[in-house]
Amino acid sequence: MQDSGSVGSVKEIKTDGSFNRQKNTFTTPFGNQEGEFAVEAGRYRLLWSAVCPWAHRSVIARSLLGLEEVISLGTASPMRPKLPHVDWEFSLDKDGVDPVLGIRYMSEIYLKTAPDYTGRPTVPVIVDMKEQKVVNNDYFKLTNYLETEWAPFHKKNAPDLYPEHLRDEIDRLNDVIFHDVNNGVYKCGFAQSQEAYELAYDTLFSRLDELEERLSKQRFLFGDYITDADIRLYATLVRFDAAYYSAFKANRNRIVDFPNLWGYLRDLYQTPGFGDTTDFDAIKRHYHLSNHISSNDQKSFHILPKGPDLSGLTSQHNRQNSSNKPEKFLIK
Repeated sequence: MQDSGSVGSVKEIKTDGSFNRQKNTFTTPFGNQEGEFAVEAGRYRLLWSAVCPWAHRSVIARSLLGLEEVISLGTASPMRPKLPHVDWEFSLDKDGVDPVLGIRYMSEIYLKTAPDYTGRPTVPVIVDMKEQKVVNNDYFKLTNYLETEWAPFHKKNAPDLYPEHLRDEIDRLNDVIFHDVNNGVYKCGFAQSQEAYELAYDTLFSRLDELEERLSKQRFLFGDYITDADIRLYATLVRFDAAYYSAFKANRNRIVDFPNLWGYLRDLYQTPGFGDTTDFDAIKRHYHLSNHISSNDQKSFHILPKGPDLSGLTSQHNRQNSSNKPEKFLIK
């Protein structure tokens, strides 16, 4: 348990035993208006861990839009460091520090930015390398900033992941996916009462059933083209069978048991930017071996599950048959 007033001391379990995720602190947007962070190539560094779905979707968007040379990437270990507080560690890098920022733990850049910061140091987080401070950790809006404000730096023929005429609809669906699916698996896994767990479990699978039906009629969530909503759903679906099903007791069905969701997941996994940024070894090690967010979790994590067999992700999906668009245009 963290000490009151220290980094990572925010409590995220409510009195009814349900998980209540902490709010983001650094939410100033990118843009050209007064008070916003300037969009500038080579100035910012995106810090992530391959295990985190919130961070993964930012990395997917960065890849799809061609921003790899515009925003640099720092990768934290999938294993939580053994500290009195929840943190991320750059132990994958030489000498155990991020080679650009020179920090060992994620909390260092958070505390350097705000010495009174008491929340968990989360990923994804955008750091201003010039000022050496956190500028944004708002995972809920970060992909939208990459899709809109960073447009001047998009690669030629980059996909329009957040088309203006669909933004209201995408935002509404993203909100549902966040509460019931993305965060829904965590509500199952971190619940500390039977009632809270069962409510989250029922809500999660009810929503997956609805998405299964939606995807029976169209290739992607909004038809023929991949959008921001697909990135957000993918990040949870791709971790589901390998981690959430067992580690978080979200075990009514695997994704492979949903014909349309499974085909949809394979379709995305085989699309550049999705599967090639997915690290199953890191995902499994984190969810089955590492310390978790809940400071009350006293389990011993020693065995890494051998399964499941994930080779089916590269099998033929035939989702293109539900689209009228040529294959080469489906990511526009």
